[in-house]
Amino acid sequence: MHISNTFFGKLPDGREARLFHVVTENGLEISITNFGGIITSIKMPDRKGIVKEICAGFENFDDYLKPHPQFGALVGRFAGRIAEGLFEIDGTVYQLNLNNPDYQLHGGETGFHTRLWDYQLEENEESASIKLSYNSHHSEEGFPGNLSVNVTYIAHNDNRLEIEYSAETDQPTHVNLTNHAYYNLSGFEENLGSHQLMVKADKFIELNGLMLPTGKFIDCKQSPFDFRNPVLLSERSIPDLIEIDNCFVFQKDDTYSPLAILYHEESGRKIKVWSTQPAIQVYTGNFLDGSLSGHNGQKYHKHSAICLETQHFPDSPNHQNFPSTLLRPGEKYHHISTFQFCID
Repeated sequence: MHISNTFFGKLPDGREARLFHVVTENGLEISITNFGGIITSIKMPDRKGIVKEICAGFENFDDYLKPHPQFGALVGRFAGRIAEGLFEIDGTVYQLNLNNPDYQLHGGETGFHTRLWDYQLEENEESASIKLSYNSHHSEEGFPGNLSVNVTYIAHNDNRLEIEYSAETDQPTHVNLTNHAYYNLSGFEENLGSHQLMVKADKFIELNGLMLPTGKFIDCKQSPFDFRNPVLLSERSIPDLIEIDNCFVFQKDDTYSPLAILYHEESGRKIKVWSTQPAIQVYTGNFLDGSLSGHNGQKYHKHSAICLETQHFPDSPNHQNFPSTLLRPGEKYHHISTFQFCID
C-alpha cells in the first residue's frame, strides 16, 4: 500500500503542512494532514460501487486555519469539557485556559488540533501508517508537565483504520485523546435520521445545564438513548427533536463484537468501532449551522454529520468515581481505537 505525501499549505510562521493520502485495495480513500492530525477526507464506495465523501472537511488548508468545529482533528490534551478549567493534582490546583466562560473544551483554543506534528511514514503490502509526534510543553493551555505524544494512523487493506495513541509525561498531568471526525454515510445527501446506530452501553453520563457531568449515570433502557440494539435514529425523533451530545459507557465483554456501529441502509455503508477506551462521545452535529462549506461545496448544516469519539469521560479530573485520566512520570498512556469501513 502506498502513501502519497504532498504539500498542503503554509502556517503564518512559514512552516509547511503536509497531506498524506492512502487508497486501500477495497477502494477506501483516506487523507490526513500533520496539521492538527486532521483526517481531512474519507471516500468510500457504496454497495453499487459509487464513491462518496463521508467525512466533513475542507479541500483548502487555509480553511483549517480559520475557526471550525474541529473537523477530523486530534483532540488533546483533554477531549471534552473540564468544568471551570480547574483540577487539583497532589494538592496543587491548576487553572486551564478557558475557551468557554464555564469550561475548557477539547484542550483549549490552541490545543493539539492547532499544532503541526512531526511525521514518519511506513508502507507494506497490507497496510500503511502515519506516525505523528508532538511535544506539548509544560503549561501549554494551562496543563502541567511536558507531554510527549505519539498518534499513529494505520490504514489496512481490509478497510480498517486503527488509531493508536500513546503519551508520557515528566510530571503528573491529565490526558484524554480522541479523534473528532464527522461522518455521514449517505455522502451528505441525507441527514442523520436515515442512519442506524448501535452502541454497546447500558449507561450514559448525566449532564447539567452547562453540558457538564454531574457525576451520576443514567440507565440507557430508561431513555431514548438505548442503542444496545440497532436503532433507526428517525424512529426516536433523533436528531430533529432529540439531539445527542452524550458520553456512553461501553459495556465490554470477552467477545470481539463491535462496541458501536453506524449504518446507512440505502447505501450499505457501515462503520464498526472497537476501542480500549472506556466510553464513546456521540454528537449529532447540533451546533453546525450551514455557515461552513467543504468538500464538493457541501454546506454542513445542523445534524448533517455525527461524531463517534472514543475517549475517557469528560471532566474526569473532577469526579473520583470516573476512571482516572491522571498520567504520572514513568507511566504510559496507551489506547487503540479501530474503525472498520465496510459494505453491508
